[in-house]
Amino acid sequence: MIFLTRKAEFSSAHYYWNDAWSLEENERIFGKCANRNGHGHNYTLEVTVAGEVDPTSGFVVDLKQLKDILEQEVVSVYDHRHLNLEVPEFAKAIPTTENIAIAVWNRLENKIPNAKLHRVRIYEMPDLFADYYGEQS
Repeated sequence: MIFLTRKAEFSSAHYYWNDAWSLEENERIFGKCANRNGHGHNYTLEVTVAGEVDPTSGFVVDLKQLKDILEQEVVSVYDHRHLNLEVPEFAKAIPTTENIAIAVWNRLENKIPNAKLHRVRIYEMPDLFADYYGEQS
């Protein structure tokens, strides 16, 4: 078993807000991130897959195919979008770093041929990231 990681980047806006809370509670918990106009980040996505090395190609996965899957399933959907307003999975979920990692996992699970999705890591900033390993962890 070997692990291979591919990176992608996208820029998105979001805000943190819980409709069940008052304005004061949202501002207390989320601070300036509760501003309903939103703010943006340049996200870095790392997707790690696990599998066996193909003896013919020397690859775990077709690298171009993996790049194309990340582009189609994540980057083209999230890039230059307001996550709260334009991305369906965040209509009811707060687009925190943690929830973005879970959403990306759900978009990619079972879509990468010949490899198992092992980890999704989302960097919101260079010093803030979330890892998700699926339900098995």
